[in-house]
Amino acid sequence: MGLLIDGKWHDQWYDTDRTGGRFERESARFRNWVTTDGSPGPDGDGGFEAESGRYHLYVSKACPWAHRTLVFRKLKGLEEHVSVSVVHPDMLDNGWEFRPDDEQHRDHVNNARFLHEIYTRAAPDYTGRVTVPTLWDKKRETIVSNESAEIIRMFNSAFNTLEGVRSDLDFYPEPLRDEIDEVNERVYHTVNNGVYKSGFATAQDKYEEAYSALFDSLDWLEERLAGQRYLVGGQLTEADWRLFTTLVRFDAVYFSHFKCNRQRIEDFPRLSGYVRDLYQVPGVAETVDIGQIKRHYYVSQTTINPTQIVPVGPVLDFDRAHGRERLG
Repeated sequence: MGLLIDGKWHDQWYDTDRTGGRFERESARFRNWVTTDGSPGPDGDGGFEAESGRYHLYVSKACPWAHRTLVFRKLKGLEEHVSVSVVHPDMLDNGWEFRPDDEQHRDHVNNARFLHEIYTRAAPDYTGRVTVPTLWDKKRETIVSNESAEIIRMFNSAFNTLEGVRSDLDFYPEPLRDEIDEVNERVYHTVNNGVYKSGFATAQDKYEEAYSALFDSLDWLEERLAGQRYLVGGQLTEADWRLFTTLVRFDAVYFSHFKCNRQRIEDFPRLSGYVRDLYQVPGVAETVDIGQIKRHYYVSQTTINPTQIVPVGPVLDFDRAHGRERLG
């Protein structure tokens, strides 16, 4: 794991010394938007018009942030319009990497060996972490965005006029946006990023602070799901998918590897049913790869797991009945 400094790769773990042991996530640097007509989005530059075959998505099947974009690409019917390359789950001295001799983990557009080469192709003097997902523009040969929350909103609406895209599916409907944003805000800080704040903390008090906030929010979510099938408005929204990609990894990785061990998701009756409910939405299961998820965390993060031994368990069954249909 490392970062680019002035376009040069450095194998460097997170600097938690300067924050007293607290993990702080770096903000995404590329913040352009694909829009239907190429007009500027909320930030960044314009000129990124939604066109079939123009954009390429770099992801890891291990990464929860990248997983969001794969879910949206699948559910919105974008597979014929936005191509994809999947990095290898091992993220070692050179960061995310491709395997040119492995069709499953090749860079199908730029033939790069490492993802950081894509970043310096877009910005030769780039400084910062090299992350997935990364949305690449084949026409302008640059990165559009590496912010997952914004890429899924592009996928939700920008491509709706293209043939075969599910324009009837809107995961960020106007009447629910304020509530979706409110739920997202808490879930991001305490759950999505909260597991990392726990796992990457290097001071006991910072770990316990993140741990407490995480389980306070899981208790809150468990209660919220008592009388409603989904998080907001009785329908699937981006709030559900942003939470799902963390929850589906929790028992396999975060419970043990990140020391988030008060309870498994399986021990929350409503949350465990909710995860199975979302997993069983047609098309979603094929975006989940528990093998790559476990291999990435346990092999790549040697600061936490120096032996690189990947646990055999736990036994996970996301296909069993969830019973949440009764909630409407």
